[in-house]
Amino acid sequence: MYMRSCKLHRARQLGHVWPYREWAKLFEDTASVNVLFVCSRNQWRSPTGEEVWRKTPGVEVRSAGTSRNARRRLSLVDIRWADLILVMEQKHKSRIRADFRDEVKFKALQVLDIPDDYGFMDPELVEIIREKTASLITLGNDKG
Repeated sequence: MYMRSCKLHRARQLGHVWPYREWAKLFEDTASVNVLFVCSRNQWRSPTGEEVWRKTPGVEVRSAGTSRNARRRLSLVDIRWADLILVMEQKHKSRIRADFRDEVKFKALQVLDIPDDYGFMDPELVEIIREKTASLITLGNDKG
């Protein structure tokens, strides 16, 4: 007959996490939501979205571009990392669906409809991004 301490010791040797308290430690940080902002060249709009949400507790952000000329090009790693993908225009959503069809099949992918008329951290752009993303990101943050 095995005692609880023997089972715990053997589970740790095998790399299993047991009992419940150790599972709880693993899942403590799952309350954060990973948000990916996407535009064409990752120059003005998506970096602004990233900057707006960067210091918000419980929100991890990245930005990327769909173009070959993007400062930071969208990758499979970004898609897999993201819980929520926010694109600036419908063409970005179409491009992502074409390039990463299987990976985005079950991802939350939202179009913000923000035209390429603004510079980086333009006050009007910042306000539009906050207005259009606040409810989406706080909803995603309630996943845990």
